[in-house]
Amino acid sequence: MNSPYIYKHVAPKIEGDKHPAIFLLHGLGSNEQDLLQLVESFTTQCHVFSLQGPIEHRPGYAFYTFEEEGKPERAVFDKVVKVTGNFIQEAIEEYNLDANQIYVVGFNQGAAIAQALAVVMGNAIKGTATLSGYLPEFVALEYSKKTMDQSKIFISHGEYDYDYPLVWAEHSAAFFNEYGTNVTFKTYPVGHGVNEQNLQDLIAFLAEDLPTKLN
Repeated sequence: MNSPYIYKHVAPKIEGDKHPAIFLLHGLGSNEQDLLQLVESFTTQCHVFSLQGPIEHRPGYAFYTFEEEGKPERAVFDKVVKVTGNFIQEAIEEYNLDANQIYVVGFNQGAAIAQALAVVMGNAIKGTATLSGYLPEFVALEYSKKTMDQSKIFISHGEYDYDYPLVWAEHSAAFFNEYGTNVTFKTYPVGHGVNEQNLQDLIAFLAEDLPTKLN
């Protein structure tokens, strides 16, 4: 891989010509190890790529800088979206992935990048799952949008999230509905985080298409 990203790759345990892939994007101050546990049930038959944010933000890393919550610095955000999209395309070629079974899962900042990727990559991403995230206004208004009618997105949010207000998630759901994406929108009685029901709903969303761990 020629990408500048540091990442963790978990290869499928079952051999085959092509396998699906899940790309993970962590939240602010975390790292590439953080979200792996969320998709553990898919690692038997799927590639998993967990990316580390390129910007140091103690105790971990960030995917972009921001003036205030919900307002990323545009130049940095644009560059990271482009580099992340290129990473996915390069991984498809290098690891002989099933290009029709590409999934992106993000939390917090990673969810914002994931939603932007859904916009610019359209149907090239089969499914996007965003946990406690949002779509920046400039992405919705100014980014070039690809057709999304064959893709789906899972948007989940805490009802008591005071870091990223629930209304941001509602705006995201409305945006993707307008552009023809198959939207699953769920809220939970938590703050800025993922509870057990949220995790089970995420797994169910991915399992609609992806093979889970064999018993």
